[in-house]
Amino acid sequence: MSAPPEVVFNTATDPSRATGWLPTPLRDNGWHPADVGGPLQARWPGSDGWSAELWIGQIDAGGSLVRLELTADLPEDRLLTIADEVLAKLARHVADNLTAG
Repeated sequence: MSAPPEVVFNTATDPSRATGWLPTPLRDNGWHPADVGGPLQARWPGSDGWSAELWIGQIDAGGSLVRLELTADLPEDRLLTIADEVLAKLARHVADNLTAG
């Protein structure tokens, strides 16, 4: 993503933005990440076997590398499609956050 890692992480973990990018089964936990691992890592447990883990690192020119591991009892191709959609939504929220700030 074309934003500093801290901006991406803060946007991703902002409860007021979660409804805009997290899949519904992951919003059942109150939209807050369950725990934050190392720097710029977060995990969301959800309902019905869903979970997500997000890692954000820095790349050259001030951008971010975002890795999302999405788990659910779905066929792999469907899960990959959902993950792509989720990351695209998160990228839009990050862009909106940069524009607003």
